[in-house]
Amino acid sequence: MNGACDTHLHFYDSRYDVAPTAKLLPPDATTDEYRHIQQQLQLDRVVIVQPTTYGLDNRCQLAAMAEFGDAARGVMVVDTSTTDDELHRLTSLGVRGARFHMLPGGAIGWDMLEPVAARIAPYGWHIQLQLNGRELAARFEQLTQLPVDLVIDHIGRFMPPVGTDDPSFRALLALVDTGRTWVKLSAPYESSTLPISNLADDHGDLDPLIETLVTQVPQRLLWATNWPHPGQNTQPAPSTLAEQFERWVPDPATRQQILVDNPDRLYFHDHT
Repeated sequence: MNGACDTHLHFYDSRYDVAPTAKLLPPDATTDEYRHIQQQLQLDRVVIVQPTTYGLDNRCQLAAMAEFGDAARGVMVVDTSTTDDELHRLTSLGVRGARFHMLPGGAIGWDMLEPVAARIAPYGWHIQLQLNGRELAARFEQLTQLPVDLVIDHIGRFMPPVGTDDPSFRALLALVDTGRTWVKLSAPYESSTLPISNLADDHGDLDPLIETLVTQVPQRLLWATNWPHPGQNTQPAPSTLAEQFERWVPDPATRQQILVDNPDRLYFHDHT
């Protein structure tokens, strides 16, 4: 379908220095390699996300973005030392969000969340947040006070998965109900307790959460490959990712909304 967007992928290149905070050191993953995946999945647009491997050095991802031209947007890591000139430059290059990875290996912590959100708000950026979703209830008030949109990674990344009546999942739904929060349907292996076997029905322990999100808030969902699946010994095949998404989202109109319309609104429209 025209305009389909992969909203979360990373590139790795050993020519760039690894951050001292990094825990994941994946092998090189190039734009040429990804283009094969992109073609198989019939994806037209990409959102390239700064991985924890490079900390605050966004150069590797920015170089990859340049290769995809206007079909690419970016989510990078910035902190309070990032200048307004740099934020302006990044915006002109297609960056639309600031990433916070609140798990081991992340470059910046919770103390940076509010100050960075205030800095990026004039540029129309959002905060992209990865955390153990079990923290969402405790962080709910803090997150609702942010002056920018919020994107929650990887189906909330509840580790291990919770039930749909769990306070932390209810907090996720309440965040979405504010009209300022989005959720990525991606990387179920990051929270599932079931191993990857390259079957479309893998990670069935997340099915109740996904079904609830797709049924109740499809207008706030995004989809992503999480290529090249850093930290995973087994990588899902492109065909598995496609079949998995079709299983999660059986309605074609809703697939169009999640793959095309929603990312178009969040990443490809000017929010300033």
